[in-house]
Amino acid sequence: MLSPSECQLEQQPDLASARAKRRRGTLLIVDDDDGPRQSLRIVFKDDYEVLLASNGPAAIQLAQEHQIDAAVLDIRMAGMSGIELLERLKFVDPAIEVVMMTAFETTDTMRQALRLRACDYINKPFDLSTMRAAVAKAMQRRTLESELHTNTEKLEELMHELQLHKMEEQMAHTRGQIYASIIHDINGPLTVISGFIQMLNQRIGEASTLGAEDLDFVRERLKTITRQVTNCIEISRRYLGFLRRKTDEPARVAVNQLLADLNHLLRVHPSRQSHEFSLSPLPSNVEVRMNGTDFIQVLLNLAVNAFQCSPVPHAVAITSAIHQEPLDLTTFKDTPQDRFVNIEGFDNAGPIIAIVIQDNGPGIPEEILPKIFEPYFSTKSARQGTGLGLSIVLRLIREARGALHVHTSAGQGTTFTVYVPGQQLPA
Repeated sequence: MLSPSECQLEQQPDLASARAKRRRGTLLIVDDDDGPRQSLRIVFKDDYEVLLASNGPAAIQLAQEHQIDAAVLDIRMAGMSGIELLERLKFVDPAIEVVMMTAFETTDTMRQALRLRACDYINKPFDLSTMRAAVAKAMQRRTLESELHTNTEKLEELMHELQLHKMEEQMAHTRGQIYASIIHDINGPLTVISGFIQMLNQRIGEASTLGAEDLDFVRERLKTITRQVTNCIEISRRYLGFLRRKTDEPARVAVNQLLADLNHLLRVHPSRQSHEFSLSPLPSNVEVRMNGTDFIQVLLNLAVNAFQCSPVPHAVAITSAIHQEPLDLTTFKDTPQDRFVNIEGFDNAGPIIAIVIQDNGPGIPEEILPKIFEPYFSTKSARQGTGLGLSIVLRLIREARGALHVHTSAGQGTTFTVYVPGQQLPA
């Protein structure tokens, strides 16, 4: 602990004054000579909260215990010099503004003080107006730097919020496309049901009795209607389940069903154009521990990117596999052609579902590959994308504790492999 001779804290007579003082800047005065120390305390006690220290270690302790805005340091002190103390104070808080004072000014000490970012340099005996101006300048610099730092933080927070808002908009847009497709899927069975009901009405609507042939006709049509109704129920339940599922609730979604839904989306997607496309399901079905809509959105974004990598007709293929054992992560190295992302958050326990999206387009240039997951980065035109697709993919994969490997080769194409935790279907 500090002794009274080492450190003195200017006290206030009442609570109101104490509250007022806390709103003012804090000035630290360090001098091993009690005369200048006390003189400066009297000069500044009505303007700032004043802390006094008679040596370097005491001053450092005060800086660790209090938020110091500015400090006045004597260069020549017994033990730790003012230059050494300046460096140590900047280590404790780089934003402290420091005024150096000495009766033994040299070019070397001035150079050292400036190198360590001292705010000002004053000779002893000091002129009172000069000292006041130097401390006021130091306090002003600290205030401006503090405001700049605060404004920078607020700007960064705002930019982050805007980025999240844009990502949410993009995700909502993609989800809208997915659910529009699901409505289309349900509309098909409903059209069949409507047609068969009309046929039944025409066949038996006005009949007073039904023969054996009529009964067989009705039975067959009712079987078809039942199948189509069941299909509608399964589709609606599946996607309503995705909407209602809590984020911390483990999902249980059959991968091949999701791949079938994805296949329907991509077959009619505008980006497909004249490109070749194939999608192969898993050889044996498993469930993915990920929200079904998020799973489709990840693969949809990657597939659309593959379609859009070149306007020249090329091939895009989606294949899948199951790894029952953990991956050997030591085999994944970042190179000019490879990136493996979210290795630190990857749930590397079998079964692991691997979905491969491969194209034979132009590939990704070496200088572009490190930037592809940055928000708003895009090599496409404004009409083709917002630059958020891959950052959304990465965000959803991280949330699912999955991983993503990218391999590209100039002139030969790019392969994205999505790894997500899976689980066996219940018996």
